[in-house]
Amino acid sequence: MSDNRIQLERTLSLKAVVLFGLAYMTPLIVLGTFGVVATTTQGSVPTAYIITTIAMLFTAYSYGVMSRAFPVSGSAYTYVRKTIDSRVGFMVGWGVLLDYFFLPMVIWLIGAAYLGAKFPDVPTWVFLLGFIGITTVLNVMGIKLAAKVNSLLMVFQVLVIVFFVVLSLRHVFMDGGTDALFSMAPFFNADSSFATIAAGAAVAAYSFLGFDAVTTLTEETINPRRNIPRAILLTALIGGGIYVLVGYTTQLVHPGAVFENADSAAFEIARTIGADLFGAIFLAGMILAQFTSGIAAQASASRLLFAMGRDAVLPRKLFGALHPRFHTPVFSIVLTGLIGVVALFLDVLSAASFINFGAFIAFTMVNVSVIVMYLKDASMRAEYGVLKAVVVPLVGAGVNLWLMSKLDIHAVVLGLVWLAIGLIHLTHLTRFFTRKPPEVDFSEEMPENGSSTPEPV
Repeated sequence: MSDNRIQLERTLSLKAVVLFGLAYMTPLIVLGTFGVVATTTQGSVPTAYIITTIAMLFTAYSYGVMSRAFPVSGSAYTYVRKTIDSRVGFMVGWGVLLDYFFLPMVIWLIGAAYLGAKFPDVPTWVFLLGFIGITTVLNVMGIKLAAKVNSLLMVFQVLVIVFFVVLSLRHVFMDGGTDALFSMAPFFNADSSFATIAAGAAVAAYSFLGFDAVTTLTEETINPRRNIPRAILLTALIGGGIYVLVGYTTQLVHPGAVFENADSAAFEIARTIGADLFGAIFLAGMILAQFTSGIAAQASASRLLFAMGRDAVLPRKLFGALHPRFHTPVFSIVLTGLIGVVALFLDVLSAASFINFGAFIAFTMVNVSVIVMYLKDASMRAEYGVLKAVVVPLVGAGVNLWLMSKLDIHAVVLGLVWLAIGLIHLTHLTRFFTRKPPEVDFSEEMPENGSSTPEPV
């Protein structure tokens, strides 16, 4: 790429980058998945989020280290490829691809579940197919709705969360007085156990997906070597704090883990604390969040598939082609929508677990990348030392692997099958590992044609 390429202007402060990271995480999702996490933990939602937040902080630190060393897009895929090996990087990227496939599905599934709770006479599959159809058409046409309403949506989400917490505390106070506001039951109760809470923490990791997205703003951030690592840590910490607070207050209102429908439990609770009016406002906020998130997630998935097709990682004729009129990767968009139909046979817990398998693979390998870079780079050894570059990422990797072991067994099996398929594909691409795999270039715009040829080892 030419040295004369246009440079982005550095205008983003630390605060602005953190707000972007929080918006990308969609804070309202803590209520969207509350019933699922509460059921898994047997009524100890805030404890599950405390464990997950701690795990994410270790990983966020490692992301910060790697973002300083490699201030480019591609995240875990790029970090592993640059520090360990291109083939290992390919496998990490393949694992993350599972996230991209299933993330829109989970978003659509949650949205359909909440609409189904409001309109029980309408089959949930109608709402699910409606979400898939509308977002697919908009993405094929190149609509950038999610980007345009992102700031407004973030404000609306924050207001809904604030009102939800305030109304929850008011409801608890009216029922039990001041003492009822301070209880250890949401953290641990007679029905919960360390095993159930750990399983819930593994599911709760879904709420943190995207905290590392701030690395994409490196070229537009003031003093990125200082502010990007801080923004990653602050995004994980603030996001985790919101999740713990909301989980605690919501669990106070509804102790235990028995719901009419766990997938839409927060809608029941919203009507309990604020009657039908707030229930309607909450539902509107949830559906708007899921709709715009679904557009963005499907667009991101199709963009990744296009990049892989353009660079010959996937068949170029299918994945690397653009629609002549809309200039969008129609095949990838439609494929993502068709995969979303699988949600007809899944619940939120299963679908979220599939995503978390790929996420834990990526999180673990980013931690490992820091250790490998420490061993290879003398300047890094001098700058960070053993504690920061070995002990901290080692703990982060260990916690992520532990959480992965607590996922639903079906998610683990599917994840391993997916990795096996990736290994077979890698074997074919590299001619039995005699050549390097093609490299996905995330920095390019979507051209009419792309080219990337495998390099000899």
